[in-house]
Amino acid sequence: MKHLIILCDGMADWPVDKLGGKTLLQYADTPYFDFLARNGRCGMLKTVPDGFHPGSEVANSSILGYDQHVVYEGRGPLEAASIGVELADDDLALRCNFVCLEGDLLKNHSCGRLETEESDILIRYLKEHLDSDRVHFYTGVQYRNLLVIKGGNKHLQCTPPHDIPLQTWRDKMPSPAIPDNDEGARETANLLCDLMLKSQELLKEHPLNKERVARGMDPANSIWPWGGGYRPKMVPLTQRFPEIKSGAVITAVDLIRGIGKYAGLQVIDVPGATGLWDTNYEGKAQAAIDALKTGDFVYLHVEACDEAGHDGDLDLKLRCIDALDKRLVRPILEALREGGDDGLKDVAIALLPDHPTPVALRTHTNEPIPFCIYHPGIEADSVETFDEEACQLGSLGLLEGDAFIKLFMNHNS
Repeated sequence: MKHLIILCDGMADWPVDKLGGKTLLQYADTPYFDFLARNGRCGMLKTVPDGFHPGSEVANSSILGYDQHVVYEGRGPLEAASIGVELADDDLALRCNFVCLEGDLLKNHSCGRLETEESDILIRYLKEHLDSDRVHFYTGVQYRNLLVIKGGNKHLQCTPPHDIPLQTWRDKMPSPAIPDNDEGARETANLLCDLMLKSQELLKEHPLNKERVARGMDPANSIWPWGGGYRPKMVPLTQRFPEIKSGAVITAVDLIRGIGKYAGLQVIDVPGATGLWDTNYEGKAQAAIDALKTGDFVYLHVEACDEAGHDGDLDLKLRCIDALDKRLVRPILEALREGGDDGLKDVAIALLPDHPTPVALRTHTNEPIPFCIYHPGIEADSVETFDEEACQLGSLGLLEGDAFIKLFMNHNS
């Protein structure tokens, strides 16, 4: 049997008064999500182990069964792998957002809509002025870029910028994780703070930012380094599960590409995949269908709901959920129903988010998320709809650690 994980980033949410006390999944019309829940088996999954920040790097690699106490090194090294940056053992790789500051406040974590081409212009500009033997900037995707510090110390306190929208930023700049007991961490933190302040002086005068302001858009007026770590030690999925001879990851997000590469999966690019609400849902669905014809395992990741949650946009997140149901899951189910000689007759599907990103909070939380598993011949439980409340009553209960991926791969559900 082949395996498809459909990962809807940040889709889980809290009850909303405006929706009559329902969560977005309860309120939305999702017939294809509900088909999977009604004909499969459901449960809840703890994707963020105790003591870890509820970031997508933690949640997604946990879903794939990786022990965070062994593999966790932050987002930076994963994104380095995604864009082909080889790290030496002493390289500290950090996610480097372009953010928009407004006075003392961090207005947003992404400068609104910053295209990769714009980001590349600004990264090249920063490289001219700030790169050195120790400091190297690399262009990523949209507002998400990479900063590598040679000989950097990873024992830092770096606040994810999406955790502090409309909050003060100066008191959230990098600092040593243990304030008075690590000279190396203090030196690295000071270097990062210096780079942030220098970037602000450089970026405020750049013509691209002046043009963005003239058009009523947020300027990319500061870098924000965070999520730093060294090269992780992850055993490929093909070595952990004999069922997987070849696998693929489909995503528009560098972080997930990096996890996929370290997990031994082929990265499939989809034209028009943006990592935002306007991504190419149909293209991603078709890419998953095609990958299943020749491979054994597909991790299909869609970022849209997470970005809508970070923006605090209830209506947009509801539209993203609708698109995921009807423009992503529907064509996949229709292709699997037809099956035939295309190698799509026996496919197990798991549907789940990685973490909640409540629109009321505008950042991630660590609560367990709903999931369902469906495959031909599975004995369905009593769950009728796919949502946070219904899945709590599913027959699979509450899982954590590598229990989900083992269950999914071994069909003991």
